[in-house]
Order: sequence, then C-alpha cells, then structure tokens
Amino acid sequence: MPAAPSSTPREPVRSVIFVLMDRFTLISLASAVEPLRMANQLAGRELYRWYTASVQGHPVWASDGLPITPDCSLATTPACDMVIVCGGIGLQSSSSDVLTRWLRTQARQARLLGGVCTGSWVLARAGLLDGFACSVHWEWLAAMQEAFTRVTVNSSVFTLDRDRFTSSGGTAPLDMMLHLIGRDHGHELSAAISDMFVYERIRNEQDRQRIPLKHTLGTQQPKLQEIVSLMESNLEEPIPLDDLAAYVALSRRQLERMFQKYLYCSPSRYYLKLRLIRARQLLKQTPLSMVELALLCGFVSTPHFSKCYREYFGVSPSEERSVTDTERHVAPMAAVRTHSTPVPMSPLDQARGEPTFASVKNLKGGFNR
Repeated sequence: MPAAPSSTPREPVRSVIFVLMDRFTLISLASAVEPLRMANQLAGRELYRWYTASVQGHPVWASDGLPITPDCSLATTPACDMVIVCGGIGLQSSSSDVLTRWLRTQARQARLLGGVCTGSWVLARAGLLDGFACSVHWEWLAAMQEAFTRVTVNSSVFTLDRDRFTSSGGTAPLDMMLHLIGRDHGHELSAAISDMFVYERIRNEQDRQRIPLKHTLGTQQPKLQEIVSLMESNLEEPIPLDDLAAYVALSRRQLERMFQKYLYCSPSRYYLKLRLIRARQLLKQTPLSMVELALLCGFVSTPHFSKCYREYFGVSPSEERSVTDTERHVAPMAAVRTHSTPVPMSPLDQARGEPTFASVKNLKGGFNR
C-alpha cells in the first residue's frame, strides 16, 4: 500500500505590534504595514498579524494631523513576536518612562525590536540599542550620535543587527520589511511584493540616505566629492582650505574655481553651511548649551556662532530654540468620536477576491530569529 503523502506543517503566524508615538509619520507606518498585508495576500494565508498600540490606548495623531485609534494600550497588547516603534517629530516630549519600561520587558522576553523613522531614538533612550548598529532619519543623525555614544548610528536606509532592526523615514521601512519577509519566507515572496507595489529596486543596508553628491555631480569630479566628504567628517575642527586643496593635489585657486563651478559658492561658504546645518539639527534636537553647540560645530566663540547663524537662517540660535521649545509643548487636540464605525473584514478576507491571491507558492518555511 503506498505511503500517504507527507504534509509539511505550516509555520506559526508572526505577530507584530506597531507602537505609535505622538506625531508619528504615517508614510513610515504604511511602508511597514503594507508589505505584511501583501505577504498574506500573495501567500494566500496569514503569515503575519499586526496590531497598533499607544501608551494609554488613546487616539494618536500622525504628523500630518490624521487621528489614528490604536487597537490597544501597552498594558493590553496581545502576545507578539516583534515590536516596531513608529517615530516622528517631537520625540523628547512624547517618549515616556512607561514606554521605556514596557520596551525593556519586551526585550527580556526575547522579542524582536525595531524602529522606523525616529523610532530608533526611543529604543536607544531605553538602552536597548547599546552595542548595536542602527539607522535613523538623517535629520536626527547628528543628535543621536551625540546623545547615545554606545550606539553605532549610521546613515544607511535601514540596519539589521541581530534581533534589532531599524530604518530611516519615508519609504525606507518598505525596504527593511521586504528584507525581513525574504529572510522569513524566501526571496520569491519579497520580490513579488515589490512587483505589486511597482517598486523598482529593493534597497539594501549598503544604500545611504539622501542623494550622494556623486549623483548630482556625476562621476567626473572625484576630487570635489573627496573634499566634501572630508568637510562632512571634520565639522568640529574644520580643516584649513589650503590643507584640503593639498590633500587632493589642487592649488587653492583651483579649489575655489571647482566649488564655484559645481556648487555655486566658495569652499569656505560651503563648509560654513555644513557646520550651520549640523548646529541647527543639534539645537532643535538636544539640550546642548550655545557654548557646546559652537564648539561642536567648529566656531571659535558663541558670538561668532550666533552671528553666522542669524545671517544664514534669519533668526538667532536662541530664537530658534525658543520656537522649538514652544512647539514641543503644544498638546494635540482631544479625540472626538462622533459615531460608531462598523468592524471591517480582515485584510486577508478582503484580499481573497484579488487575482494575485495565493499566487506565490514557493515559500521558505519557518522564521529566523
């Protein structure tokens, strides 16, 4: 009698909790959730299940003003396999001790921990990225490097480091989630999700945020690229222009001409702009004093720093900080529920009528931890 065909048991559904911070960026949340929905649709079964949570379970406003009512509070979250913190703006005022304790509990229970946009700041504040590499939105890169010296903060669009995964903002969470899905279920599924989203190329951890200078200048100006890279790496102690020119075997006059031709300003003006942009990031995102800011960004004195700052941005550093402090203390309006909302069908049930439902057959079994 022929043996009965063996059946491979299906792997358990992976459960994900998205923790929504006040003024989180909606595009980052959507970029992280939608790949999970599409993974279920293309597989024709539930591979992932997700929930949203806020600290107290109250509605949370996205950075674009849209209110989101979460599924639960931190105290009532269901059992999960991974937690993803969705950050945005105003993190200093929205992060709380309650959230920090809850995240540490999740870490002790061996949950996978992630952050999107500025969510890695929240994880680092809880001490959960010490000894790890991470990504964060480029606006917070300098502040995070200053605030968390035990964390290796990089400019990659996303970073996977053991049981921690972090991404910058915008659509970068999409790339990160596609890599995680591919790791769980194979490249065929992640590639099919990318096709469904008309996503031309899945970026990897070697891709950096922002458009590198070489893409705006072309590949014909390697010396200029090298000089700008040196400037960006030496903001606290600016390198004299003569030394920069000598480093790439140019004269000072050739250096001046190159900057005027391709960057439309003098090298000293460009260097000053880099230092002031760094100063503004630190001013808005850290409690560093004006003296500390001036020193960290290569200014010989606080009055000189303030003068350059006002000339470039149109406001003094102290005025900039006072506006930032005011913005941090503006509380979002209270939620108003005017009518009850019918419970929708689950995303998987809604997808059953789609022509791509269960179209990807070759799934790699099991989850990697």
